[in-house]
Amino acid sequence: MESTLPAVAEELLKEIKKAFQETSHVPDDLLLGLKFVFGPSAVPALDLVDQRSVTRVVSPSGRTAYQVLGSAGKLYTCYSSCHFCTCPAFGFTVLQKSESLLCKHILAVYLSQAMGACQELTVSEEQLTSILLAEEEDEG
Repeated sequence: MESTLPAVAEELLKEIKKAFQETSHVPDDLLLGLKFVFGPSAVPALDLVDQRSVTRVVSPSGRTAYQVLGSAGKLYTCYSSCHFCTCPAFGFTVLQKSESLLCKHILAVYLSQAMGACQELTVSEEQLTSILLAEEEDEG
């Protein structure tokens, strides 16, 4: 998978994964780096990881999407392969204003992957299609 995150963000996520694998926690210096690189999304994203709000949804063909239960109880669909989230904050702060690299939901996906905190859900191709189309209907 080709990444579109800046190299410093990629490296930070790799370091977090390595540290978590070795010690089962993220050191303070990496938490500070997370806050520095990702700004105001960092702490809420960590909260979502702590609450185990990230679910990796996989179909038999291997297609994957992530669902994140937001802090307000709404379910958002995220695509890590293209760094996209269906939340309004992504559209506004990431796409329109370019104030942030990612929203808290996508950052929570990356952190959950690094810390092995993703829940797993296997669905049929039809169920995954319904999940994806439901997002389009919500927007329309």
